[in-house]
Amino acid sequence: MLEKGSKKLINAWAFYDWANSVYSLVISSAIFPIYFGLLFETENTIPLLGYEVKNTAMISFVTASAFLVVAFISPLLSGIADYIGNKKRFMKLFVYLGSISCAGLYWFEIETIYTGLFFYFMALIGLWASLVFYNSYLPDIAFPHQQDRASARGFSMGYIGSVLLLLFNLTMVMQPQWYGITGTELEASLKAMKYSFISVGFWWAGFSQVSFYFLPKGNSNAQKMTKDIFWNGFRELRMVWHELKDNFKLKRYLGAFFVYSMSLQTVLLVAAYFGEEEIAWSSTSEKTTGLIISILLIQLVGILGAIVTSRSSERFGNIPTLVAVNFIWAGLCVYAYYIQTPFQFYCIAGMVGMVMGGLQALSRSTYSKYLPVTEDTTSYFSFYDVTEKIGIIIGMLLFGSLDQITGSMRSAILFFVVSFVIGALLLLRVPRLKSSVQ
Repeated sequence: MLEKGSKKLINAWAFYDWANSVYSLVISSAIFPIYFGLLFETENTIPLLGYEVKNTAMISFVTASAFLVVAFISPLLSGIADYIGNKKRFMKLFVYLGSISCAGLYWFEIETIYTGLFFYFMALIGLWASLVFYNSYLPDIAFPHQQDRASARGFSMGYIGSVLLLLFNLTMVMQPQWYGITGTELEASLKAMKYSFISVGFWWAGFSQVSFYFLPKGNSNAQKMTKDIFWNGFRELRMVWHELKDNFKLKRYLGAFFVYSMSLQTVLLVAAYFGEEEIAWSSTSEKTTGLIISILLIQLVGILGAIVTSRSSERFGNIPTLVAVNFIWAGLCVYAYYIQTPFQFYCIAGMVGMVMGGLQALSRSTYSKYLPVTEDTTSYFSFYDVTEKIGIIIGMLLFGSLDQITGSMRSAILFFVVSFVIGALLLLRVPRLKSSVQ
């Protein structure tokens, strides 16, 4: 078994970002939103329980429902995994659930819309539940002084890997005849998009094997599973909640994280749908190309952004860097409210790339540094993930409701401005630790 802090172990851990980030890019951000928009180009509502629900609002509600499930099962499973000493087994379970569901999106059609939404729902659960266990490995594989760079390395590897697959998928969508995909131009492109969903499933499951091979099972105090410990995860979650009363620093940090993460994750989940619906593209072809170029721009700039944010935290401290990035996000949301043209969308895509991964990576590593000395890292990261998921549930429900009521996605943007500003102000109230997290 590799020793904690070894370069090989840290790289193996970070490689899971390479494996799973293709979902976030191809499914959440690029190909699937375009495919979804093309399916609903003539009719943008979905019948549900006697109501006509706007298609983008439906995606918001399905996403919120998936995160509600994840928020419930994460403490349950992470507590069990930590108790029996094999969290890798649970991480594998959700990786395979997510990757198979991605491939299942091949059957996402108007005629089978509810089946397609089910696969979308399950893929979300697979991804985010696997990340509970992945994140909890960070204190196990890296020492505190290594965690900022290890976390940033994971996000950077994720950007690179996902861009490579997206470029391959882009050639399929734009030049389907190269791959023997037949039909009219639109039919061939739609088929290529469906093949892209399958490629995500294979990529995710295949490259995850690198991390599975090198990561340890978990803690060494393994115990047999019994009925008495089935709800152990919730008891541990409650334990963490009570311990927060005596950990003033961690309590305040989590409060700030909850507020700004609610907006960050919601914006990332709906950005491509916003670009597909609200930007004045001249043609379907320009829309497809433009959205993919924008997402590629975000990913490529995001590599630099994660590195810059990591270096900034080393020089100025984690908290001041997080405060600055939150104010930048607030400004970007104000700008997004007014944009109309493809050029403006490209501009904001580049700016988003600089602050997207940096905020996520630095938030994860900062939380890791604020943890008390404990071997029970899974329970604390389960609490972190549940905090994040509850924020996403609230954010997506608010966004979907405003989208459904107003018929436009722009009105929800202003809510995020307020959330990022409040998050930054709350971060200013977080007591400092050592120089590395000031």
